[in-house]
Order: sequence, then structure tokens, then C-alpha cells
Amino acid sequence: MITGEIKNKVDHIWTTLWTEGLTNPLSAIEQLTYLLFIKGLDEMETTKEQEAEFLGLEYESIFPNDKQYLRWNQFKQLGSPEEMYRVVSQEVFPFIKNLQGKEESAFSIYMKDAMFQIQKPSTLAKVVDSLDNIPTSDRDTTGDLYEYLLSKLSTSGTNGQFRTPRHIIKMMVELMKPKPEDKIIDPAMGSAGFLVEASEYLRNNHNDLFLVQGLKDHFHNNMFFGNDMDITMLRIGAMNMMLHGVDNPNISYRDSLSEENKDKELYTLVLANPPFKGSLDYDAVSNDLLTVTKTKKTELLFLSLFLRILKPGGRAAVIVPDGVLFGSSNAHKAIRREIIDNNKLEAIISMPSGVFKPYAGVSTAIMIFTKTGAGGTDNIWFYDMKADGYSLDDKRTEIQANDIPDIVERFENLYSEKERKRTEQSFFVSVDEIRKNDYDLSINKYKENEYEEIEYEKPEVLIKRIKDYESEINKALDELEGLLK
Repeated sequence: MITGEIKNKVDHIWTTLWTEGLTNPLSAIEQLTYLLFIKGLDEMETTKEQEAEFLGLEYESIFPNDKQYLRWNQFKQLGSPEEMYRVVSQEVFPFIKNLQGKEESAFSIYMKDAMFQIQKPSTLAKVVDSLDNIPTSDRDTTGDLYEYLLSKLSTSGTNGQFRTPRHIIKMMVELMKPKPEDKIIDPAMGSAGFLVEASEYLRNNHNDLFLVQGLKDHFHNNMFFGNDMDITMLRIGAMNMMLHGVDNPNISYRDSLSEENKDKELYTLVLANPPFKGSLDYDAVSNDLLTVTKTKKTELLFLSLFLRILKPGGRAAVIVPDGVLFGSSNAHKAIRREIIDNNKLEAIISMPSGVFKPYAGVSTAIMIFTKTGAGGTDNIWFYDMKADGYSLDDKRTEIQANDIPDIVERFENLYSEKERKRTEQSFFVSVDEIRKNDYDLSINKYKENEYEEIEYEKPEVLIKRIKDYESEINKALDELEGLLK
């Protein structure tokens, strides 16, 4: 987590932009993201140059020799705010917009319409100075900084999307353990948090993939896919992916639920927190999704989509609102039946409602399943998460109680979960029992509460004790009254 000092600096920058007139939180985040990207590029280049020098290798910088003044460490030292503004707005910003030089690349496509909206040289100078004092060379710190910036979006988006807390994303990635050969997609990607975390997991756990040319090319060009309907978020997502070392992510401006999305059996891993209760053009929804579950509810249609776009054997870890687990409509039951009977549902992790605070109190769960097309659900693992390391109120301050390490450890050792009782925090439920309960996947349907018998004192004993207290009080009052005479 970033420190309170860094948060204060970010808040100060936020106030500076707000005072200038950037009152739309997403616009402010976008402008800060551009500057963080420019700063990150310079830091990344410096690291690569130092590594090349240490190894005695030649390194061709993305900054040509005659363009070194476009680097953060150069223009931040310019004497006047006016000169810095001219360089950044007229040269640095166009430079990053055309960075990849490929018209068809995701980065160039979504940066094409990017606009530099900071209007005053003095404002830019203040923001650059403040950002320069925030350490961003560490990827975790940068990720936390993005997380804090995105937390400024105090409400859900117009299509019902929520910002997924980074520690929840990290947990889901750790549960799924991406492999170097995977093709990973988030069909509602937002700022690309799931894709970034998956790339970081692979760097930390499969760093040898970069020694194999085929796997290295796959990582940079054909591993990560994402769709979104918000151009601003696509730009932020593209920069986020590049800053995390993915050269050419495959991200698209696309309504994943519409007929224009023809993807079918293309991916091996879905990681997503699709929008709940989003606005929907029902007539534009792909017909094959409606065949599985005829509904206008986006959370159900996305589950149908995941099953379509996964290859046989492909896996999914996705966040759903609790209503998906126990909703009684035909559409709710149909999608649960499809996942359970025709594929393999592995786990339901129930999360406390405070996970998405301060801007939403919705209760959610993580569904983990594998596409088989031929069933395979046997026993479903349930876990009742009670704490995620942060208070469940609007402040979301860090606390000691945290079930996430336990969830990951238990999921990695499911064979030892077989004997757990229904009174414990995790347990198995057989598919036969799930079917008997009309495919209800609510954990409360199966969890057993253990009540401790409390033996109270007899009424006559309590009455005698009350009379004794009353007698003592009257005696004390008599003594006090005597002192007053």
C-alpha cells in the first residue's frame, strides 16, 4: 500500500487540477496517467540502459539521440514553466501518442484521439514537481498509485462497472496461476487491472519464459486481450499494460455482448469483474448468448459469453453479484444449470459486502469454473470470506484480519478440504445436493451455524441480586442524606 504521505501528495495534485478546471475525475485521472506514463517511460529506459551497460551490450533507446530532451529527467529541469509546457504539450505528448509507430497497434489506435488538457504552464510545473517526488520505479508502488487514483471515481460507471480492488485481483490471479502458454482475456477490462496482474504473476513465477523466443513473443503480442466501451479507460489500460512491460496488448473498443463480438473458443483463461445492472441494447445482444439464458441482465449474459469464448479446458475466475447465485428467475437458473451440468463448477468464494466500498455496498462472490462442454462438476468448494485485510466501512483502512492467504492456501490443497464440516469457513457440497436445491449456490443455503449453549441463572437468583443492589443503593442514599443535615 502507498503511504499516507504519498496519498497526501496525490490529493494535492488532484486539488491543483480541480482548481484549474479539470472537475471530471476521469479526465483528471487520464491527464495524470499521461504524465505517469511519460515518467515511467524514462525510468524504464534508464533501467534498460544501465542493464545494457553492465552487460556490455548496445542498447537502442526509444528516445533518439536528438530527442533526449523529451525525457522526464530532462524537461523537468527546464528553467521556466512556459518552456516546459511548450516541450511537453507540443513535443513530448505527440511523441508518446506515436510511440509504437504501428497504426494497427492498440496503443496507437487509442492514443490517436488523446488530448492534453492541462491548460496552464504553472499548473503543469506544479504537477510535474509533485509527481517527481513520488517514487514510481517500483511496479507495486505504481500499481498502488493507479489504485488510489482510480479510487477517486467515487461512483460506479454509467454501465454499472466497479473498480476492482487490487488485492482482490491479485488473489484471483494467484488462485488461477496463469501459465506462459495461456491466452488471457478480460471482456470488460477497464484500466486492465486483471491483465496487468496476470502479466506480473508470469514475470514473478515464470521469468524463464523470456528466454524462449516463442513464449516471449506470445507474452508481448498474443497473450493479453481486453474489451471495453470506454475510450478513456482503453487509453489508460493501454498505457498501464505498456508500463508493465507488455509491448502490444490486444485491446479493443467493443461491446463484448453484441453481435459484433464473434469470439468463440479462443481463450484459455478469463479473469473479469463484468458490469452489474448496466444499460443494455437488448436487440444488439448476440443471439447465441440469449440461447443459453434469455435475459437483459448483463451479469448473466457475461457468464454465457465466458462459456462461449473459452476453449475446451479453459478456466474462468469471475466476480458476480450474489443474486446470480440464488436468483429464482428462469434465466438465473438456466445459467447456473449450464455451468454445473454441462461444465465444471469448482468454487464459490463469498465476499463481504464492504469489499467495494466506499462507492458500493453490493454483496459479491467469485465463481471459478472450467469449460468442458460435457459436465464434470462433482463437489463444489465454498469459502466464506469474512475479512480481506481492510475495514469493511467507507474508510477501508488496513486491518490485521485477512482471509486471503488462507483462501489461496486452501484452494491449492483442496484434497485436504474433504473432511471439513459445514460449520467451518470452507467446505464441499456435492453436486447432487446442489441440484436438489434448485441449483442454489448461496453459501448460506449450506453453511451450518454452531450455537453454543448458554446456561443462564434462575430467575429467583437474578431477582435476589437485583434486590441486593437496590438495598445497597438505598443505604448509600441514606448515608448521603445524613451528610447533608
